[in-house]
Amino acid sequence: MRTVLGIESSCDETAAALVTDGRVILAQRIASQDEVHRPYGGVVPEIAARAHAERLAPLIEATLADAGMKLEEVDAIAATAGPGLIGGVMVGLVTAKALAMATDKPLIAINHLEGHALSPRLADETLAYPYLLLLVSGGHCQILAVEGVGQFRRLATTIDDALGEAFDKTAKLLGLGYPGGPAVERLAAQGDAKKVPLPRPLVGSAEPHFSFAGLKSAVMRAKHALDAAADPDYTDADIAASFQQAAIDCLIDRTRRALRGVSEMNALVVAGGVAANTAIRGALEALAQDHGLPFVAPPLGLCTDNAAMIAWAGVERLALGQSDPLDTAARPRWPLDPNAEAVRGAGVKA
Repeated sequence: MRTVLGIESSCDETAAALVTDGRVILAQRIASQDEVHRPYGGVVPEIAARAHAERLAPLIEATLADAGMKLEEVDAIAATAGPGLIGGVMVGLVTAKALAMATDKPLIAINHLEGHALSPRLADETLAYPYLLLLVSGGHCQILAVEGVGQFRRLATTIDDALGEAFDKTAKLLGLGYPGGPAVERLAAQGDAKKVPLPRPLVGSAEPHFSFAGLKSAVMRAKHALDAAADPDYTDADIAASFQQAAIDCLIDRTRRALRGVSEMNALVVAGGVAANTAIRGALEALAQDHGLPFVAPPLGLCTDNAAMIAWAGVERLALGQSDPLDTAARPRWPLDPNAEAVRGAGVKA
């Protein structure tokens, strides 16, 4: 049995985990930064990097203690090397390099997005390559054919904003605080999704990609109209419900289009922070059933940023004999499919 120590620090979660090649999470710890970022309504990169630097070493020590292991007993050290907030990424990667050098263990530099993309295989040993992945998070919204470790073919991306960003913006407009995704989902359960007419950008379009900037703007106009109305005919909950349904309609339409263009996929898979939304999961499961495919989503704890997915990606790469030199650089941007064509708008971010 081989065990990998995983380190994650790409955004606002400081995390460490120990995962075996038998798909067992021996221990994991996550230190949330929600409280320090909440007053700003979003992540402040400098604050996040400082928090990672303060918390990471004791977090790793506690994770090893939880598993009853010594650092010398792990077989490799995997860390997020990008994409993400570069200050935080550097904290985690430099820490991993120091540990790898001190113990003479392999360093495995992990693409954070590959961590998300492979995380369903940690929880489901039956999930085999290739599969169609909807990767949807605060910074990314992509559809990919996952053909193996390090083998990704991007079929669609966002031309402007990611869906997780749209959830956070909607939460801020509705005064729900941070993090926004879970708060919007809770409020949406109390509203009527048909009350507020909102756009479905690119739905039905021959262009394969996503767009959420217009939807965000429409939510802002709806909220301003609600606040200005003497006798409003909808509520904040109705806005939340209508926004969530519009987002679901966009995801389903774009994913359905992608499914029509691929063959021999073993499953429809969703991963990333937004994959924790139960309404989105339900709609995607129904879509998979319509196409005769299994639907696979990681457990909720593996949807948001965590180190278990980084450790698992390390396990998969270690099994292939892959490792990285100690001079590996941190990367603020790191596409899973470097050969994907650039798209109009800001889609090149992905």
